[in-house]
Amino acid sequence: MKVTCTGRKVSLKPSFIEKAQAKLDKLDKFFAGEAEAQVTVTVEKSGQTVEITVREKGLVIRAEKMQERMEDALDDAVDLLTRRLVKNRKRLGDKLTRSVAVEWPAETEPEESYDVIREKRFVVKPCTTEEAILQMNLLGHSFYLYRNMDDGQIQLVYRRANGTYGVLIPEDY
Repeated sequence: MKVTCTGRKVSLKPSFIEKAQAKLDKLDKFFAGEAEAQVTVTVEKSGQTVEITVREKGLVIRAEKMQERMEDALDDAVDLLTRRLVKNRKRLGDKLTRSVAVEWPAETEPEESYDVIREKRFVVKPCTTEEAILQMNLLGHSFYLYRNMDDGQIQLVYRRANGTYGVLIPEDY
């Protein structure tokens, strides 16, 4: 697995990069092809956050953990990635390796089903991103789907955990 490590507000030590490479190499058994992992470490007053994003052939798996030490956050994030892969292995099917040599850990949780409880249809109105944020806040929602006035593309604005806003813009696959 190709691993890229990035530090925000911190210079990463070679020992941390080697540890991240070794831990993520153990996840190679889950992937059929050449997966790429991006490890981002952010240092803040409240702690150190490690975010891991693994990409392979359209499959994206992400985990983020915060601890006092970045090494502990790395361990927790890799554990979370492993749990997500194991929990969803049946749904992921052919996106994961079909190697017989892979020994899946025993399931710790029953597999959850994706039951759609409600379906809602609505008109997607053209507006600017600022108008979409205003509408989202007026509705008290954490996201809002709209059609961008400039290019007519469907977009989604959302409120992030830190109180800022983000916009999801779809791209062709």
